[in-house]
Amino acid sequence: MTLDQTLILCILLVTIGLFLWGRWRHDMVATGAMLACVFTGLVNPSDAFAGFGHTAVVTVACVLVLSSALQSSGAVDVLTTTLLPAKAGPMLSIAALTALAAFLSGFMNNVGALALLMPVAIQVASRLSLAPGQVLMPLAFGSILGGTTTLIGTPPNLIISGFRDSAGLGTFAMFDFRPVGVGVTVVGVVFIALLGWRLVPVREKAGIEGFETEAYMTEARVPEESKLAGKSLRELDTEFDELDAQIIGLVRNEVRMMAPSAARVVRANDILVIETDAERLADVLSRFGLVLEEAQSNQVDDESQADDADGQSLAAEKRRKSLVQDNPTDPAEEGSADRPEEFVLQELAVLPTSELVNRSASDLLLRTRYGINLLAVSRQGQRLTTRLRTLRLRAGDLLLLQGPSEALGGFAGAMGAVPLAQRNVRIPDKRNAVLSSVIMGLAVLSAASGWVSAAIAFAAGVLASMVFRTVSLRSVYEQVDWPVIVLLAMLLPVAGAMQSTGAAGVVAGFLLDHLARGDAVVALVVVFVTTMLLTDLMNNAATAAVLAPIALGAAQQLGVNPDTFLMAVAIGASCAFMTPIGHQNNTLILGPSGFRFGDYWRMGLPLDILVIATAVPLLLWVWPLKG
Repeated sequence: MTLDQTLILCILLVTIGLFLWGRWRHDMVATGAMLACVFTGLVNPSDAFAGFGHTAVVTVACVLVLSSALQSSGAVDVLTTTLLPAKAGPMLSIAALTALAAFLSGFMNNVGALALLMPVAIQVASRLSLAPGQVLMPLAFGSILGGTTTLIGTPPNLIISGFRDSAGLGTFAMFDFRPVGVGVTVVGVVFIALLGWRLVPVREKAGIEGFETEAYMTEARVPEESKLAGKSLRELDTEFDELDAQIIGLVRNEVRMMAPSAARVVRANDILVIETDAERLADVLSRFGLVLEEAQSNQVDDESQADDADGQSLAAEKRRKSLVQDNPTDPAEEGSADRPEEFVLQELAVLPTSELVNRSASDLLLRTRYGINLLAVSRQGQRLTTRLRTLRLRAGDLLLLQGPSEALGGFAGAMGAVPLAQRNVRIPDKRNAVLSSVIMGLAVLSAASGWVSAAIAFAAGVLASMVFRTVSLRSVYEQVDWPVIVLLAMLLPVAGAMQSTGAAGVVAGFLLDHLARGDAVVALVVVFVTTMLLTDLMNNAATAAVLAPIALGAAQQLGVNPDTFLMAVAIGASCAFMTPIGHQNNTLILGPSGFRFGDYWRMGLPLDILVIATAVPLLLWVWPLKG
């Protein structure tokens, strides 16, 4: 071996060791590896940060932003409430939940897909009297499998596509991964639904408290087109029970009826007084097409709406403009007088010394004075018998408020209320749900048709999302998983050095001579299994970046189709089922399920074997070695 080959292999071994050690974050290790390559002369300093402009890195960042728009708008909630069976048994419920997670993961970030469905999974587990982990592990594995089906499904696919392009072979198309990925996913989901969930260890419900919230009382109006109109409260009780919600009152023509008769028929424009927790609020609104009364009341006349894209009150806009005029030299506000404020949701706890005690939203003129809406109130499990806007607040009340983040922060400080840890509370927005779905669909279609590259298609989608406000301008960059972006950008030059120094060919030759003994099929299995084992121990994106040049080198030495080996790395890097550290989704369910490190292999090992048995024949069929 040459000196450069020795150096890059030593850097690679140290990098893998640090990944496995886990003491430092993956992006730190990757940055160290890239800098080591620069200092040793393996990477030109001018190319050190070229990875940040790589199409794979740009596409990953854009997909994360578009995924957040689908989440926050409630578009996925509609799918969840429509497709998941309400009263099915364990096998069908787990099959439907796992299949839905797999489908969503093909078109959005799989961590986001899992986070969206986790509360649903816990509810399903409770209904079926199962341990949470028996539903959460199938859900996590299904979301991982679904990422193998499209170019944007998971970062390893984008890395492999980018590496193929760097090798002069062009990028993979959007659905090039589909034949093998769908086959593996279908087989995996069927196994999970029929047998896999039964192999999951039953553990205590550790961590479930993190999903429990106080019950809020909120008011929601029944629109003209709602399917609830014409139904009796008795009919609705069962449907609401399925979402752990209940109707505790009804307001008609400004008259409030507490504990109304079960025979009473709901009419359009009635206001339902609903009790549910903050996490289920979005599900209730999505399933029944309800509109929060306070949010509805905040709509202003058409002329004001045209000037205010986010629909805040005219008084709030005037108040904000007056503040800007009073502070014309404030650089943070300069030139922003015509910029509409972005609304967020925030929970506040009322302190005993708060100015809010014994005052109502009407007394405080929340909407006109502060531009804030009171959406719901929770009072230590008590039933509230007063309209929200006239309810006098008490110490210890939890308030769910909507308004500009600056206004909410200032209001909390001035009134002596404590902002709670931010919740992932989503208020469905039909307009944004439709727009975000259309934008994502057009981006996927543009990339799949080859009209533009994936990076351009999804970057255009992000721009459209910002223009139409399906994603908050303030939070666009917060939706990007920057450690993953840095990891990818830093490892791409390292992978390039592996290829340019010939070190990848050396490792590939060792594997071929000592394990595969020159047999292309055996070599493919060796690369595939090595990738799967390595991805169980370190980040899947890092595994793809490390193994891609080795796989390409093996294909070149054997004189066979390099795409077969690159696809093997892509699929293998996405199949981390043996440990809680192999994939973020495995880590995410560790606490809520009460799992231990060694619990994953019981379903993960047979699933790994099934994936190998399914993927290898499909790879040889779809991507022939002599193709």
